[in-house]
Amino acid sequence: MILLQVNQLTKNFGADNILSNIKLEIQTRDRVALVGRNGAGKSTLLKIIAGQLSYDSGDITKPKGVSIGYLAQNTGLESELSIWSEMLTVFKELQTQEMQLRKLEKDMADPSVYEQEEIYQRVLKEYDELQVRFKDSGGYQYEADIRSVLHGLNFADFDYETKISTLSGGQKTRLALGKLLLTKPDILILDEPTNHLDIETLSWLETYLQSYEGAVLIVSHDRYFLDSVVNQVYEISRNRSKKYLGNYSKYLEQKAEDYEKDLKMFERQQQEVAKLEDFIQRNIARASTTKMAQSRRKKLERMDMMDKPLGDEKSATFTFQIDRPSGNDVLHVQDLAIGYGRDEQISSHIDFTVKKGDSIALVGPNGIGKSTLLKTLVNKLLPLDGTYKFGSNVSISYYDQEQADLSSNKSVLNELWDGYPMKMEKEIRTVLGNFLFSGEDVLKPVSTLSGGEKARLALSKLMMEKGNVLILDEPTNHLDLDSKEVLENALIDYPGTILFVSHDRYFINRIATKVVELSRKGSTEYLGDYDYYVEKLSQLEELAALERLEQGQAVSQETTQKQSHKIDKEAKKLERQRKRRVEEIEKQMEALEESVQEKEELLCDPDIFQDHEKVHDINESLIKEKEELDSLLEEWTELEELLQGEQ
Repeated sequence: MILLQVNQLTKNFGADNILSNIKLEIQTRDRVALVGRNGAGKSTLLKIIAGQLSYDSGDITKPKGVSIGYLAQNTGLESELSIWSEMLTVFKELQTQEMQLRKLEKDMADPSVYEQEEIYQRVLKEYDELQVRFKDSGGYQYEADIRSVLHGLNFADFDYETKISTLSGGQKTRLALGKLLLTKPDILILDEPTNHLDIETLSWLETYLQSYEGAVLIVSHDRYFLDSVVNQVYEISRNRSKKYLGNYSKYLEQKAEDYEKDLKMFERQQQEVAKLEDFIQRNIARASTTKMAQSRRKKLERMDMMDKPLGDEKSATFTFQIDRPSGNDVLHVQDLAIGYGRDEQISSHIDFTVKKGDSIALVGPNGIGKSTLLKTLVNKLLPLDGTYKFGSNVSISYYDQEQADLSSNKSVLNELWDGYPMKMEKEIRTVLGNFLFSGEDVLKPVSTLSGGEKARLALSKLMMEKGNVLILDEPTNHLDLDSKEVLENALIDYPGTILFVSHDRYFINRIATKVVELSRKGSTEYLGDYDYYVEKLSQLEELAALERLEQGQAVSQETTQKQSHKIDKEAKKLERQRKRRVEEIEKQMEALEESVQEKEELLCDPDIFQDHEKVHDINESLIKEKEELDSLLEEWTELEELLQGEQ
């Protein structure tokens, strides 16, 4: 079923055209990614589809009743309610239905209702219909759904009565995502949902979206996430859209193939045009060949001329060089404890070694101290315990994810030039041009730059430093997909040593030669990329489970003989207890059967049959006695089977 169609959509901001003739279609269970450069109009298109922005021309159509849920990037949940109370607001209708069910139950027990058959039947029918609707809408599981989503988004250890207003910006963003997921709209629109999520939470979100009943439309710069979730990609480039089937990796392959195919077709046509024009020029003036030349000219005029296929838009181009190499031993960390003072220790007993040429990824859940460790190593924080020591000839270049140093009112040009005043302006402009700052862009105040622009400026400063050790804290944040790929290639070719923190699993896979997992109580090294780390974790979990099983079996075997005599004794005692219970049940059943028979005879008495109140009381008593009789009969049957099996 088609849930949404966008046709020939155009959007302008003043004189600037942002989107032109955009086409997009979403069907049930589609998983669609919007990709393109920063500033290509992806977020603008999402806001238009969600009804938060107007458009200049074109059509957006969706069937009546199709619901859309939209989460803008970095949207935090602002509320004075507690976590649990805020999540419950999603299910107001179900809570109202639940209150109606309780009221109807009270009505059915009210003598003024059950004594009037017509009213009673009407209430009973209303109750049955509402109960079915309540069940079908998830009325018996919505609290479990809330707990599941909160657990998946890393709120399992939180007190659900915590006020949302006291949480951090990242936590509020995760709660906004959780609340939207609980609404389960037909079309779920997510703009950079992976921001503020650690790798464990990202994996949960991927699994959740893969099994989501509705359609999903996503903008994300996380390629690993896109590969796991989406089944089609719309590229927004040069204000237009183009559709590709498959995940992100498949899109890259198809895009490259399409470009090569279109280029060959264009070149073939150009060759044919050149031949026709040459033939016309040489033969149009000759009487014997004029008609042939005219025929070729008509063919040329009728030809549908192809435009030369455009390659990728301009990407940043840079490399990281070093002034001089470091020694073989770059860094030794021993029993290190980190945090913000003795009362705010985050992690301890951290041990790892960095050798020349290593590229080490630090991984672990949010809040475990990855950024804190990097800040400690670059002397922005003091260690709480333990030691760390850098080797000989080590020169460090540090990239801060918060870009705290890039908030000045200097121009982009001066921000870089002031660090290297002996360089010519042309050299500085060339470097900035490599990072896509050209023309008037270099005169922008740094404080007005976007997140992506600040990231590129910070990388340009990093490149100029020529350190032989790069310490990078989330270097791919704010970068579009193309810029990420350029950064990856630059780091792969880098001749120095890298220690970095990243939640981008695709990036870790391409860069890391070693993974160091950080926890509250220490660190563990894995010699490989992210996929190797995940595989090793899985193997270790399986091994631990096997060891627990073997230990359990060993203990069981050791204690079996000791318990054998005790078990025999207990078995005989249990058999005696069962026999006594069977006798008790038989007496109770006999008494109940007599009581049931008496009440059924009473109901046949005309004097009692006319008295609705007595009939109601007898019926209620009968129902209880029959239920008790059924329960006793079931228990009696089970006991008899057990006793027969023991003989």
